[in-house]
Amino acid sequence: MTGMTSADGAPGMRLTVLGGGGFRVPLVHRALLDDAQGPDAAGRCTELVLHDTDPGRLNAISAVLAEQAARHTGPAPAVRTTTDLDEALAGADFVFSAIRVGGLAGRVRDEQLPLAEGLLGQETVGAGGVLYGLRTVPVATHIAERVAELAPRAWVINFTNPAGMVTEAMSRVLGDRVIGICDSPVGLCRRAARAVGADPDRAEFDYVGLNHLGWLRRIVVDGTDRLPALLADAPALESFEEGKLFGAEWLGALGALPNEYLHYYYHHREALTAIREADATRGEFLARQQEGFYAKLADGDGAGRAFQTWEDTRREREETYMAESREASGGWQRDSCDLDGGGYDRVALALMRAISRNERTTLILNVRNRGAVPGLDGDAVVEVPCLVDAGGARPLAAGPVAPDQLGLMLQLKAVERSAIEAAVDHSPRMALRALALHPLVDSVHAAQRVLRAAQG
Repeated sequence: MTGMTSADGAPGMRLTVLGGGGFRVPLVHRALLDDAQGPDAAGRCTELVLHDTDPGRLNAISAVLAEQAARHTGPAPAVRTTTDLDEALAGADFVFSAIRVGGLAGRVRDEQLPLAEGLLGQETVGAGGVLYGLRTVPVATHIAERVAELAPRAWVINFTNPAGMVTEAMSRVLGDRVIGICDSPVGLCRRAARAVGADPDRAEFDYVGLNHLGWLRRIVVDGTDRLPALLADAPALESFEEGKLFGAEWLGALGALPNEYLHYYYHHREALTAIREADATRGEFLARQQEGFYAKLADGDGAGRAFQTWEDTRREREETYMAESREASGGWQRDSCDLDGGGYDRVALALMRAISRNERTTLILNVRNRGAVPGLDGDAVVEVPCLVDAGGARPLAAGPVAPDQLGLMLQLKAVERSAIEAAVDHSPRMALRALALHPLVDSVHAAQRVLRAAQG
């Protein structure tokens, strides 16, 4: 087992979180605290640097982390905050990018502008996702350039949405040293394994796609693929989130379990109707909720209760996740096991452990294709199982991909790449191409009007 050495020569490592004042940062901190309980400190995070452009948010999250650390026994990483990007990056072993360019106000705008044209308004899917990518790629590219200059040995873990597009843009600077993560495949795989009565940690999963556009094709337990039996068992299928979202009849016809975000494609009309009929978009809900959370801590009302205030807010956030899609598929509540909030933080920790300690493992990640998925070129960032060790993440061969799946992947990859080119080259023509080529945008004229409104 190998470990890293932090900048001061001590065992352990330095993790920098960009977007360090973000609401979900305590989940990453919680994972680090749990990881620190063992006797061997080598390769563990000993310093956590939080970077954000908003010092008030940094102060609020720092208070939550301090109370969370006090609830744990054993060592905790030292926490340092800064609003200076270069200071945050210098000497980092890992950089976790979880930024939101334009804040939640930008997300609300990304949702509302397409909805005004009768198009899906969603953070990462459809016109809203393209708008978000156009705004985010230039900032992510700048971050990649600063990492290459100040921390060339660092590994960048990208959670910034749209994660596949942003990871591919950053990979043009950092190559394979940027790896994208998402919690959606993890949740799907674990729920499906439980539905067949298997331990998720003992099963092997065959998953292929792009970020927020993937399919679980096999669940292998003790050498046997359990997915066909699950697809034939309607009650078992509809016992977990994806089964309820898509319905047993469609999943049986599809022959695979889709990522939850494919609900916007397969049930587009119903999803769009539910979003338009909701009292508020998801962005509007989160903006109000988080405004209240940060204001309460800033006013001192949460003194001594920062962690509990955060936990109560987080619980409400998890309970309302994809509420419109659940309403469109019959109305149902999330299972209690899906409300713990542990997803992308666990993936990030597992990824850091595998690299820093050479603990070989398999994780579903967003990486350059390198021939793993036939039909896509080697530089295309895909979301597939990867073998991870001290050398980084290497995608495992996916084998032939069903035509319907590959067709969607190719079209969305064209959208992502057009958006990257538009953002990097400041090209209105490529921006229009990115928006109008999206399969959920049904009119070039509507795409033009959305772009004009976004620029106004």
